[in-house]
Amino acid sequence: MSAPTFHRRPLPILTPAKIGELKPSLADVIEYRKSGLSLNWIVGCPLECSYCVRHLFDNFGMKVPRRLMSDEEAVAALVTHPYFRPHKTPIQLLNRATDPMLPAVKPHVFNVLRHLDAQGLTNHVLIITRWRVEPDDCATLNSFKNLRLTVLVTHSGIGNAEIEPVDSNIAATSLRTLFEHAERYRTVLYWRPIVPGLNDSDAHLERARELSTHAHATVFTGLFFREEIASYYAAHGLPVPYDDTARRKIMPEVAERRILDFFHRPENTSAPWGALFRKTSCGVAYAHGEADYNGHYGIRELCNICPEDQLRLCRRAWVKPDLAEVAEEARALGATGPVEVDERAIIVEGLDEPPRYYLQHGYGYQCHDRAKPHHYRQHGRAPIGWKAENGTPTP
Repeated sequence: MSAPTFHRRPLPILTPAKIGELKPSLADVIEYRKSGLSLNWIVGCPLECSYCVRHLFDNFGMKVPRRLMSDEEAVAALVTHPYFRPHKTPIQLLNRATDPMLPAVKPHVFNVLRHLDAQGLTNHVLIITRWRVEPDDCATLNSFKNLRLTVLVTHSGIGNAEIEPVDSNIAATSLRTLFEHAERYRTVLYWRPIVPGLNDSDAHLERARELSTHAHATVFTGLFFREEIASYYAAHGLPVPYDDTARRKIMPEVAERRILDFFHRPENTSAPWGALFRKTSCGVAYAHGEADYNGHYGIRELCNICPEDQLRLCRRAWVKPDLAEVAEEARALGATGPVEVDERAIIVEGLDEPPRYYLQHGYGYQCHDRAKPHHYRQHGRAPIGWKAENGTPTP
């Protein structure tokens, strides 16, 4: 397949010396995240959302996008990565250091998609944006024959320009455009970050519910509030949303309850919450008519809002793996201590996130670190704003 014609000059590639000045985790273009093997060969973003994870990579001040390598080299790095499995490993493009639909960035995104699609790969590919998507972009996205492509449109409705300078109407328009023109790809309303008192009023909830009618699925989630982000808030006089920071996203129970109560339609007996999901992979899988590739079905309390048809799909696909087989593979990846497979997850010790996600995506079954348990109902969220079933704060 011939290379695309760029409508503007291709983004320059940083020199090895400049790349050497970056934080090592930013210079490493591949990171395994829960929703997929993440390819980040372009860094730099002008959008200045105050809560952006770029704070964690010490590059929030890098406003002009630059490549770390060519598009072809990025594709080669991805498909030869030891954790990449053709047709199985979910992929994410540019989800930590820039917006993939910025005018200077999207030609490179389309180029990488063309190269992946030309290899006949059918992997899930996730693209997350809050920027402008035009009908011509949709035509390009529809042109890929093999990839299972999903565009997740981030929309928060936050009106404080000091916290989020980008007008949420941009994302709303993009969502409608994507949904209207969708043929081969799917689009998801990525409703985030939800922060109590900031963007969870009845008007905000009504806006999200209306937008959800222009998406194949809706995923809602909270704020990723690490120390680096809290420091930025404090230095710039921004209203601090929480007293504490956390390793996981903060989504207080009261906020979730408001959302579920607002969306609930008991008359819709097969899907009383519509196509609303707590987890990204659940929304993506539903949009494509497939079972969740992260095996969330094992965490039953996550599934209590899912449509019945989706529950049946996930139930059929969810198979408890053989302990001996899992233990052997986990040991080969570096696991220490006992390996366990219970009715909710594979439980290991001594493995950081990438090999755990490798096991999780391989088996379609949750894989947890024994030292970082996922508490009941609060699964994968920070303990801030949650109480145990008996009313006491969770640990």
